[in-house]
Amino acid sequence: MKIGVTGVAGRMGRMLVQTVLASDGVVLAGGTEHPGHLLLGSDIAALVGASPVGQPIVDDPEPVFVDADVVIDFTVPEAAAKHARLAVLHETALVVGTTGLGAEEMAALREAAAAVPVVQAANMSVGVNLLLGLTRQVAAILGDDYDVEIVEMHHRYKVDAPSGTALALGHAAAAGRGTSLDSASEGLLGERIGSRRRGTIGFATLRGGDVVGEHTVIFAGEGERLELTHRATSRTVFATGAVRAAQWTLGRPPGLYGMREVLGLD
Repeated sequence: MKIGVTGVAGRMGRMLVQTVLASDGVVLAGGTEHPGHLLLGSDIAALVGASPVGQPIVDDPEPVFVDADVVIDFTVPEAAAKHARLAVLHETALVVGTTGLGAEEMAALREAAAAVPVVQAANMSVGVNLLLGLTRQVAAILGDDYDVEIVEMHHRYKVDAPSGTALALGHAAAAGRGTSLDSASEGLLGERIGSRRRGTIGFATLRGGDVVGEHTVIFAGEGERLELTHRATSRTVFATGAVRAAQWTLGRPPGLYGMREVLGLD
């Protein structure tokens, strides 16, 4: 199986390149960076100190989609929409771990999923996807007698907030209560005013240092508090999950999938 990677010079891009090169049964089909990047033209494998593979970093993603069976995208939302259109054009499966996707980008992914397999997840680690299931289950059992707060922390360079994983946890908690996050959320911008309203789901965002990713779901009741926490100490868990998702797309029918399907958690 041939796997392409977009945004190869970024933190996740480098980890994805390293993981693809180290994985059995897959080969690196190419990689991209944005126009003007200093590393354009250099061998992709050099990013991770590996032996050259004869694949230069390019700024045009189309040849990568032509050559690859599946492309892994951890870039920015506007690029994800463009990559979704290229996936349809060249019948290439797509794995999207980009966070901060808006309505327009999600619409592009759904449109692509009518033609090719698309796996989209805010977080591709096994542990986080188990946390999502536990959050939904606990929220269903405890109900709105317990306040829900979702606290996340990432490195200083992360742009979107709350993180995509935090929002996914909010959706899971809301679903467990039989409601939607849109109607239950507050504190998305850290601007909660007044006392806590019953049944709401709050968010707190922290940024600093080189934190890979930490998420805690707090269920706070009268007299007790339950906390579910996941800490990622290496981006390896995300890259491994993404490559696993890429391999999973082989032979799959078109559709929009998540990591629950990839991991067989349904």
